[in-house]
Parts: sequence; C-alpha cells; structure tokens
Amino acid sequence: MRILVLADIHANWPALSAIWHEPFDACLFLGDLVEYGGDPIPCIDWIRRFATAAIKGNHDHSVAQRVSPNTGSGLRRLAGETRQQHWSVLSPTHIKYLAQLPVTQTVQLDGLRFHLVHATPRDPMDEYLSDQSEQWKIQLAGIKADIVCVGHTHIPLHLDLGEWQLLNPGSVGQPRDGDPRAAYAIITNGRIELKRIPYDIDATVRGLQNAGITADILELAEAILRTGGRP
Repeated sequence: MRILVLADIHANWPALSAIWHEPFDACLFLGDLVEYGGDPIPCIDWIRRFATAAIKGNHDHSVAQRVSPNTGSGLRRLAGETRQQHWSVLSPTHIKYLAQLPVTQTVQLDGLRFHLVHATPRDPMDEYLSDQSEQWKIQLAGIKADIVCVGHTHIPLHLDLGEWQLLNPGSVGQPRDGDPRAAYAIITNGRIELKRIPYDIDATVRGLQNAGITADILELAEAILRTGGRP
C-alpha cells in the first residue's frame, strides 16, 4: 500500500495539483488547508474527495470560527488578508467542513497505526517543535501508534524514536526549509520517503494577485514561495 501524507496546503492549488500525479492508495492530511494562498476551494474539494483521514490546523480553525484577522505585519497580515478573501468565496458547506475536522485522529492502515496531529499532542494547533527527539518522546508518552504524523512547522522531518516513527512531510503550499518545491511523504510497506516536486509558482502568485492581496504583502508572499524561506 502507498500512503500519501500531506500537510499545510495553504490554499495553494498549483502546488497540490502537482502532487496529484503521485499514485497512492490512501491519503492522510495533517491540517492547514487554507490561508496564505488564494485558491482555497479546489484544495478543500480535493481533500474532501481523496483524504482517507484529515485533521484541523490552526488556520482551518481561524477561517471556520471567523477569528478576527490580526492587524500585524508579515505572515500575520498575509493570513489576515487571505482569511477575509476566503470568507468571501467559500460556501457554507466549505466552512462547515473545516469546522468539523477533528483536532486529532488515529487510524489503522496497512497493518500500522497512525496518530495524526497538526502541531504537538500537548498543543495540537499551535506549538512548534522541530527535531528535538527527547522532547518528542516526552510528548508522545502514552500515545499508542507506530507512526505519528505532524505538520505546522513547514519543514520536513523523519525521526526514529524507537517506540514511534515521527513524520512531518513538510508543507505542500509554503515550504520554509530553503527548498521552494512542494513537500510531501510517501509510506510504502512501513518505509517513509520524504519527497519534493516543482510546481508553477507563477500561477500561485497570480492567484494571490487575483485574490486582491495588497502589493507589499504580495511581495513578501512571493519571496517566501520562490525561496522556500521565512521572511
């Protein structure tokens, strides 16, 4: 069985559609379908159709619960501007789907138990924890799973923690590890492979332009997309 693992799509349809050509038998999605990008509808529709299991990220929560946009700068402002754009285009059905996504989920596939959480078990939506093996072992104590799948950091990671395998497939729609290609993972017979694929970044930038993102924030978003880096 080939299991496709995706996280942090962030309304970037050109990036997600590039991965669509990867063959898979099951798909696990780890949260953050929306914000930062300008094309939320096809991304939500794709996950609704193809995901075997999906969970909620912090940006999904903000859109679904109509959290007031932050008036700050940088990524906070980009999230706020795209959130308002999403509210203008998403149907009640799309909003309901985001609202009803579970915060965590455990599923069994191909003889393996997978535990899905967007950030960390202690703080499922907001905590950042990268390659700190000992901290992860503390976090995962009591979780009965073979592979724990997380997102949120936008940086691919695979740690062998003995009792668990920890997998972060990286971000489909906004990588932040210096590689602008869309990131994802494939699990075949229990073997984890981190993968990358180039996509049409120009199309993603046009989507943001069409969404009405202000010029200075558009410039920031484009720089992140093209460099695979933080602002």
